[in-house]
Amino acid sequence: MNIQFKKGVLELCVLVLTAKKDRYGYELVEKISQKFEIAEGTIYPLLRRLAAEGLFSTYLFESDEGPPRKYYKITDEGKKVMNEMVAEWSKFVKGVQEMIEEGSE
Repeated sequence: MNIQFKKGVLELCVLVLTAKKDRYGYELVEKISQKFEIAEGTIYPLLRRLAAEGLFSTYLFESDEGPPRKYYKITDEGKKVMNEMVAEWSKFVKGVQEMIEEGSE
């Protein structure tokens, strides 16, 4: 998949995956990697930026498997941005699908 395209939708994926459950970075990498290939190093700068923008709050939680993990919790502002992005994505996908169908006739 095109790298720039993937980076563009990664933010939406991260927001959606944290909407119902707080998550830590590597957990997000694993979850997203089940659908498409991403480099682990692409998630952490994105998470830092989203937290700096106020879309996530963070907290540390002790882990049985090593050092404490930093969890990301979506904020109310993050949910607002996520909902806007989901609406934009749905409109975009619908338009692309219509063009694919038109071009395939």
